[in-house]
Amino acid sequence: MAANFWTSSHFKQLLDAMEVDVVHSLDKEKGLTPEEFRLVKIHMTNYIWKLAHHVKVRQRVIATAVAYFRRVYARKSMTEYDPRLVAPTCLYLAAKAEESTIQARLLVFFIKKIYVDEKYRFEIKDILEMEMKLLEALDYYLVVFHPYRPLIQLLQDAGMADLTHISWSLVNDSYRMDLILVHPPYMIALACINIASVLKEKNATAWFEELRVDMNAVKNISIEILDFYDTYRTHSDDRVNLVLSKLKA
Repeated sequence: MAANFWTSSHFKQLLDAMEVDVVHSLDKEKGLTPEEFRLVKIHMTNYIWKLAHHVKVRQRVIATAVAYFRRVYARKSMTEYDPRLVAPTCLYLAAKAEESTIQARLLVFFIKKIYVDEKYRFEIKDILEMEMKLLEALDYYLVVFHPYRPLIQLLQDAGMADLTHISWSLVNDSYRMDLILVHPPYMIALACINIASVLKEKNATAWFEELRVDMNAVKNISIEILDFYDTYRTHSDDRVNLVLSKLKA
């Protein structure tokens, strides 16, 4: 993996905010709305987390899998690439990329354990075939940098290690949005620290000024995270399943 974010393929593949959350034309033809598109991505992000906890992989593997999932749908349609298969396959691929290999048969076992719905059930060959499609969809760029490491470093620098738990949770939730596709990881980390400091009534203004970062950008990311909590705090599986059935109609 590249040691420097600024020379990595991740940096070179950062997208403009207008390029993500765009419904593919094939999905539009099936009646998929931007809100439904976001709901499916949130639901499948949760699915990846749930499956990952069953197979017991590191946090980094989960985050990389979610990043792959969201990269794929910045390029491909859900009509062609079934999210119910793409999600576990992203986890399978991320585990390889992060050197924490998961056996495909173990994934298949837990998928069947988690979901009784036949539409979520796949075999080993389905995951292996989708893996090849995902590699092509990702242009074989598998490097992902995450906000976790800069978060810890920044909190130590700020002398605010007591904000680690809440900031870390905010970073986790940032993967329910497309932030990792748009912003450098350290900016996401700073936004999470910004929110945490406000919630815990810590005045971090002077520290942020010393960093000489674009505070407008930090605040905009913070607002996006907070808006997510207001808008998508809850969503029903039934509604997501209705959306997925629309794609297969």
